[in-house]
Amino acid sequence: MKFNLRVISGILGLLISINGVFMLLCLPFSLYYHGKWFPLLLSSLITLGTGLALWLPNKNLENKELKKREGYLVVTLGWLMMSLFGTLPYLLSGTIPHFTDAFFETISGLSTTGASVLTDIEGQAKGILFWRSLTQWIGGMGIIVLAVAILPLLGIGGMQLFVAEAPGISPDKLKPRIKDTAIRLWLIYALLTAVETVLLMFGGMNFYDAINHALTTMATGGFSTKNTSVAHFESAYIEYVIILFMFLAGTNFTMNYFGLKGQFKKVWKNEEFRYYLGSIALFSLLISITVFYVTDDSFEKSFRDSLFQVVSVITTTGYATADYTTWTPALTILFFLFMFVGGSAGSTAGGVKIVRHVILFKNSFLELKRQLHPSAVMPVRLNRKAVRQEITFTVLAFIMIYFLIFAVGSLLVALTGVDFLTSIGAVATSLGNIGPGLNKVGPVENFAGLPSAAKWMLSLLMLLGRLELFTVLMLFTPHYWKRG
Repeated sequence: MKFNLRVISGILGLLISINGVFMLLCLPFSLYYHGKWFPLLLSSLITLGTGLALWLPNKNLENKELKKREGYLVVTLGWLMMSLFGTLPYLLSGTIPHFTDAFFETISGLSTTGASVLTDIEGQAKGILFWRSLTQWIGGMGIIVLAVAILPLLGIGGMQLFVAEAPGISPDKLKPRIKDTAIRLWLIYALLTAVETVLLMFGGMNFYDAINHALTTMATGGFSTKNTSVAHFESAYIEYVIILFMFLAGTNFTMNYFGLKGQFKKVWKNEEFRYYLGSIALFSLLISITVFYVTDDSFEKSFRDSLFQVVSVITTTGYATADYTTWTPALTILFFLFMFVGGSAGSTAGGVKIVRHVILFKNSFLELKRQLHPSAVMPVRLNRKAVRQEITFTVLAFIMIYFLIFAVGSLLVALTGVDFLTSIGAVATSLGNIGPGLNKVGPVENFAGLPSAAKWMLSLLMLLGRLELFTVLMLFTPHYWKRG
């Protein structure tokens, strides 16, 4: 297949340049807190210089058509390039001197996984920690979607990028033009981030901690500025604020758009939203009753800890206020299963996604009916509309491949010398873009002790999970590279 390499280079250059501009936003915090500002400036200049060198020679091409196959290639390469250049602040500042660890931390941020190799977060420079949080905010909505809003201004249509990047079964377009959709998504994203920052400051956080936690909450990323995550603040108010915004970040942003416009009936009519809200409410209540009886905490504390951990894992945020692996073995298994749930399609959450589970279960029950009535036409219905059969097949294929990758990934990580529980926990949390796993990578541990080979495997799984499997996997199929 022939690719338009100059268009691809130009788009990658634009994405790298935007990454470099975001690095500059970290400088004020470095200067204010008297931290390491020069490594950030140098990282930004290198990133910007490389990006502009790729973009400027290719910005005025006559043929700027971006085909579907090229869109998938640009998204995958874009994330890899951003991850590579994103390592510079860590490497040049000496915060993470080894490239493997720096790449792991960067792709964990951009994929909004939140798995970390840093053992003393509070001892790091403020500007570097802000870059760490910013990588999650960039990756949350997707810098590709931001580029979609810019590319039409350059004469390049961005629909293929949006299709490849937007999570879920199919991207919801709030407006007829894809550029307008991308702009509105980012405006909602930025607005909710700003509101959460203000509310956290009302709870006693300083501006630095508040904006860092708002960035990583809305990205459902979970990076914190504290060693003990949100538990450090010992504030019920702060925890409830973060619970609310984790929930909103895990909600389809189309529903957030309708909610901001006061169209609550449209929100409630959405079947995925009802399952999302209902499952969180039900499991939080059941778990809180169990936690109340197995600990000495009050019911309010048991309920708050349970709700926080349920929302954090299901939305794939990964914050922690309690170690759920110490409650009961049954609850540990339950939280492990939550890692395969995911938030809503069209949200910043990772994982399988609620809507895929809904379609899977509906199709399974209908299959039982079809056995009794083989001639009857019984399509799967979602929001009272028939789901096209090809979408149902795609969902089934996605879930099958997802669990196959989980099984193979767990085996490969275990072969590097990692124990079984740690392996399955690390793979599940990386593929689902969650953060905490089980055993040695549990809620109060980190990934620093894993072998380098395991970290590279988990980095690949983070990318696969963030880009919804197919975007990356199709690049490895012979059909993708055939002419035509």
